[in-house]
Amino acid sequence: MGMVSEILQQIPLPLMVRVRQRFDPTEVADIETELHGQLCAERIASRIHPGMSIAITCGSRGIANYPLVIREIVRFCRNAGAEPFIVPAMGSHAGATAEGQRRMCELLGVTEDYCGCRILASMETVEIGVTHDGCPVHIDRLAGEADGIIVCNRIKAHTVLYGSYESGLMKMLSIGLGKQRGAQTIHQKGWPNMTKSIESVGRVILDKAKVLFGVGLIENAYDKTYRIVTLLPEEIPEREPELLLEAKSKMASLLLQEADVLVVDRMGKDINGDGMDPNITGRFSRFYTGKPNFSCKRLVVLDLTEATHGNFIGAEAANVTTARFMQKCRIEETYANALSSCSGLSTPMYLPSDQEAIQCAIKITGGVSAEEIRIIRISDTLHVSEILVSENMIDQVRKHPQMDVIGMPEPWPFNEQGNLW
Repeated sequence: MGMVSEILQQIPLPLMVRVRQRFDPTEVADIETELHGQLCAERIASRIHPGMSIAITCGSRGIANYPLVIREIVRFCRNAGAEPFIVPAMGSHAGATAEGQRRMCELLGVTEDYCGCRILASMETVEIGVTHDGCPVHIDRLAGEADGIIVCNRIKAHTVLYGSYESGLMKMLSIGLGKQRGAQTIHQKGWPNMTKSIESVGRVILDKAKVLFGVGLIENAYDKTYRIVTLLPEEIPEREPELLLEAKSKMASLLLQEADVLVVDRMGKDINGDGMDPNITGRFSRFYTGKPNFSCKRLVVLDLTEATHGNFIGAEAANVTTARFMQKCRIEETYANALSSCSGLSTPMYLPSDQEAIQCAIKITGGVSAEEIRIIRISDTLHVSEILVSENMIDQVRKHPQMDVIGMPEPWPFNEQGNLW
């Protein structure tokens, strides 16, 4: 046993209690019926004609019912006599390679077999215009050559941006469909200018490219589809800001608002653009002008998801991680993303096991005794309806109108290697 382990083994861990957080559970009961009804409306259906080649965008996020939604759009286009195909609209994600982006689609469940059409991945772009301030506008070449483009994405709060346009249809058009080249061009203007850049580039694409309509998805706090909205091209920039506010009102959060240590079991690009949603953790790694909903003194992340392909963007928000996490990190994959987004990278302290990583976080918190330490543990930032809190936080839970105690105090279930799995 080394000196670090000798120091950490002396750090006691509190018993943990499972609690439930309650949010608005409203969701779309029948995705296929709801989407089909909107697509069949004359204002939308009239834009599809027999023989048209139509590019349908697919992003890199894990979105509720995303494969189902894209499959239904494909079926709708085919029934109208068109020839749809799926195009990855992921900016520089998945290593900024065509094969990586195609693989990302498949990992998200958006496969050719399931959706019933081809996935055509390319990093080639074409310049279709210039913004009012001289910024060249690029879009995926295959999408640009198609007879029409259908943009489909979730509308939600971004991890860094704060403004009228964050994550949504405008961002997918300007950055996602712009591939690595378009993403880099916009990011070079700087994070403080990002929402304005998204709007100006997005408006050029809507004006110059053959965008047929958009399908916006809003999720509730339980990672379920809360609302589906179809928008004509001219409606996208006008209505997305109000839809973003609606999406923010349905977001999950950590209701206790603060803790000494936050333990996150896993992070990854399939969970959030920053691996862990800062709107949950309160750890905004880059430019942001909003007000965090939660604060913690130390943050521990234990693992990377398989679907993130080793991309550890966002790890700098953590103070401590594990050797398992570091072994899964892929430098090439992550650096390509960081360079395109003009982001810096750093890695947290890493320890041999989950247990030592958590003990390390407690140790470096400072000024808090073992009896007083407040710990919250979550599986990831997409799933916070059930969380674990240290025993000394139970009184706070019982007083909160949206929280319930659903378990008994229990020790951390570490295995022989000191890991939780």
